[in-house]
Order: sequence, then structure tokens, then C-alpha cells
Amino acid sequence: MQNALHIKTTVLPGQRIEITAPHLNEGDAVDVFLVLPSQSPRGSRAALEIIRGLHGHRLFETADDVDRYLQEERDTWDR
Repeated sequence: MQNALHIKTTVLPGQRIEITAPHLNEGDAVDVFLVLPSQSPRGSRAALEIIRGLHGHRLFETADDVDRYLQEERDTWDR
């Protein structure tokens, strides 16, 4: 018999959960683990949203700005 079983189910009215596993023997002891779906905590924000909300000067607005700056710096190395 396998040691683990993955069953998806839905919470029923009254916050009940029902699991049917025909291959288990009646009266057998089992351990049940519930894994809740990941959810963002209330009030959380995405990292980019936080960065965009920061006050102050940002040196680069886009990835192209970064590439252009780096190329200009590299060009000065050969002079």
C-alpha cells in the first residue's frame, strides 16, 4: 500500500471536509494534513508596486536606460 495519497476536495457547508478513499480499510488509523492554497496577506503589495511608490530620484526608468548607461561606461574604458 502506498504511504501517501493526494486528494483534492472542497470545503462543505458548516466548514466540513469529506474524503472518500475506497482503497482504505474501515477502521484503519490515518493522518490527515491540510494544505491551504497560498494567498497574499491582506494589504500586501507587489515588489514593483512598492518600488514605484518610493519617493526620490531613480537613475533609470527602463532596462534600455540601464543598457545605454552601461554601454556608455564601457565605451570610456577604451579611451
